[in-house]
Amino acid sequence: MPPSSTVPLPRWVLAGAVAGALFLLLPLAAVTAEVNWAEFIPLVTSDASLAALSLSLRTAAASTLLCILLGVPLALVLARTRFPGKRLVRSLVLLPLVLPPVVGGIALLYTFGRQGLLGGTLDLLGIQVAFSTTAVILAQTFVALPFLVLTLEGALRTAGTRYEAVAATLGARPWTVLRRVTVPLVLPGLASGAVLSFARCLGEFGATLAFAGSLQGVTRTLPLEIYLQREADADAAVALSLVLVVVAVAVVGLSYRSAPGRSASTRSAAGRSAPAGAAG
Repeated sequence: MPPSSTVPLPRWVLAGAVAGALFLLLPLAAVTAEVNWAEFIPLVTSDASLAALSLSLRTAAASTLLCILLGVPLALVLARTRFPGKRLVRSLVLLPLVLPPVVGGIALLYTFGRQGLLGGTLDLLGIQVAFSTTAVILAQTFVALPFLVLTLEGALRTAGTRYEAVAATLGARPWTVLRRVTVPLVLPGLASGAVLSFARCLGEFGATLAFAGSLQGVTRTLPLEIYLQREADADAAVALSLVLVVVAVAVVGLSYRSAPGRSASTRSAAGRSAPAGAAG
């Protein structure tokens, strides 16, 4: 049988897949059906809506950058090193995936708030984190960081250490191996993790509300605006929900285009980088 051939799946698997897809898609269809299309543009272009959307996009971008800065070293350590307590560290790093976001927000408040663990020191330096835009970025990073770490660690394990070992054998320094071999190998996984992190940041609600509050133009992101409009103006809440769904679908679509797996060209580039890295 040719490698490209697929084995037919049992019918019950297909039925389950259809049921799962309908379970996910029907609520989205219901939201779309409830949109007041006659007033859609005015609803989503109001000053409050545009301010919330702009804040969400800006903070999600900043949080994703912070996720990359913190998550790449974490993923590298978890995938490429051995040390006592590694399983515990991995469990703690991934804890926000299963932790209720509001609990994460409270934990951040008692860490960076004025009466928190680091709040007193920050207050002396004239830095107030809680209930500010910085708090939004920290809350989003807290809940999104595990997505990047998990995705990138998986990519690192899939890539293996063969090319890295070749580069090290040829005399490349650790920084050269990382820059010329490791990063090119896992770049699709890194891109996918970053996109997923951005999507998670964009939809963050609980941790933001608990740690940053809901101040228009400062901490009121699009999910918070939707929550508030739910009671005041249901049509606006539905219209903004659709906007968030469309943005999320676009972002998730980008994550699928950017990755899983190593292409032959990526492996070839990494293979060429190994000897070249020896000179560095």
